Amino acid sequence: MEISKRDFSKKALEDFELIDQAVLEQDQQAFAALMKRYKKAVYYMILKMIRDTDDADDLTMEAFAKAFKNLHRFKKDFTFSTWLFRIATNNTIDFIRKKKLKTMSLNGTLSDDSGNSVTIDVTDEDNNPQDEFIRTQRIEMVRIFVDKLPPKYRKLVQLRYFDELSYEEIAQELEKPLGTVKAQLHRSRELLYEIAAGKEKHI
Repeated sequence: MEISKRDFSKKALEDFELIDQAVLEQDQQAFAALMKRYKKAVYYMILKMIRDTDDADDLTMEAFAKAFKNLHRFKKDFTFSTWLFRIATNNTIDFIRKKKLKTMSLNGTLSDDSGNSVTIDVTDEDNNPQDEFIRTQRIEMVRIFVDKLPPKYRKLVQLRYFDELSYEEIAQELEKPLGTVKAQLHRSRELLYEIAAGKEKHI
């Protein structure tokens, strides 16, 4: 598709080039560059929604994993940041509904780096078949990556994502200090980022 430079910012056009390199050439540095550009922004956007740093870390990882897995489907009709933030917000909404967290209305309060409003609607807290399907798809997506983790980290991620234990419960289950569990889960997320970007050969 022909892209008019008048329609997008310089940063957005650079993103398009990185996406082409990542998808067409499997350039790992391109994946890393996209993550470096938006990881912090996605994290803080999610943190505004759920007010929990540990969950925000988890959901940020999931957002990038899903985005990278579907990067070949990205169309240059809008900016990469808009697409990525929508993936992140939808995934977080699913998490909020599942946990039945109480949260303020966020409509119109968030925007991507091009200034476009990101619509978020958390009106129905009851799970429905569509929510359950999205949740199942998300778990299956993460499971694909988890299977490539070293066993040491696989168990931690299993307890956190699939058994849905809290950090404290994981520490108790594994008889490890809470700080150790948090540090190892942080490392697990970093490895999952690398796997999502196709770097598992280096793990």
